[in-house]
Amino acid sequence: MYAGRTPRPTTGGLTVRGLVNRFLTAKQQLVESGELAPRSFADYHATCARVVAALGRDRLVIDLAPDDFEALRSTVAKTWGPVALGNEITRVRVLFKYGYDAGLIDRPVRYGPHFKRPSKKVLRKARHEKGPRMFSAADIKALLGSATKPMKAMILLGVNAGFGNSDLGTLPVSAVDLKGRWINYPRPKTEIPRRVPLWAETVTALKEALASRPMPKDPDDDRLVFLTKYGLRWAKETRDNPISKEFAKLLQEVGLNRPGLSFYALRHTFETIGGEARDQVAVDAIMGHAPHGNDMSAVYREGISDERLKRVTAHVRKWMFAKVKGRGKKKPAPAKRAPRRLRLAAG
Repeated sequence: MYAGRTPRPTTGGLTVRGLVNRFLTAKQQLVESGELAPRSFADYHATCARVVAALGRDRLVIDLAPDDFEALRSTVAKTWGPVALGNEITRVRVLFKYGYDAGLIDRPVRYGPHFKRPSKKVLRKARHEKGPRMFSAADIKALLGSATKPMKAMILLGVNAGFGNSDLGTLPVSAVDLKGRWINYPRPKTEIPRRVPLWAETVTALKEALASRPMPKDPDDDRLVFLTKYGLRWAKETRDNPISKEFAKLLQEVGLNRPGLSFYALRHTFETIGGEARDQVAVDAIMGHAPHGNDMSAVYREGISDERLKRVTAHVRKWMFAKVKGRGKKKPAPAKRAPRRLRLAAG
């Protein structure tokens, strides 16, 4: 009424609540078939709850106008940063696009010109203000010095293999070859195969973590490399991921709790330092990256040699454990030469 439109009756059309219910039901079916990650479903569920709260559950979808979406964007922008705001806008658009594609409404929703993701300039500015999302070698050594046995192994896998939270929380014992120093495990997010050479330090930390691993509460979890001290999974498809929470405590302990740093920054570190080995294909293979755009070379490439993978991880290890100049034992000063004796010319 404030917008100058005549309210429509609550019957005879698709309401926001009806659209949300249909949408979440469809997404839940994808989770059950293994086509959508539970974490993604949780994000969609939270977005739908915010949409219902902002627009009204009994509001007709066909009655929504650009000013409704502008108000929604403004509300989210007050509490979230540009990246989170952009992701939220994308999820809202996916919700209403589903309504049109599924034939629940007869025309697309009009969002207006302002309901869009923040510009690249705004995103770059926000990233610049947070600082680089990576650690120095000294930072990682400080973390390793204060970390518990399982967390120490996780940190080393983060910088040795570019592993993220989900990788570690679901890593099975069968994927780890400690004798040969390899991990063969597809990335859970993309199911892209990965074969990663392990450093000697990583192997040692993994052995210690496995030796002190508690008994699992669920017998099915005995197959996992990492379990919490309570015998539970580290993997949790929510924003309060156990690995993130424990790592945040460790960052606080060593004085590294600056903006932009999280466990995932170890993956950024591996990508950045590994890229200096000048073999991006090998880096992508270890990271489990999906091919970008029309990358036909990735379609035709059937494998990559172990030597190339080892060169990348060896380069990162050299960076990680390089000795700082000026430290350690001092070289002995060169002996002073005795002064030459002057020869007197005869006569």
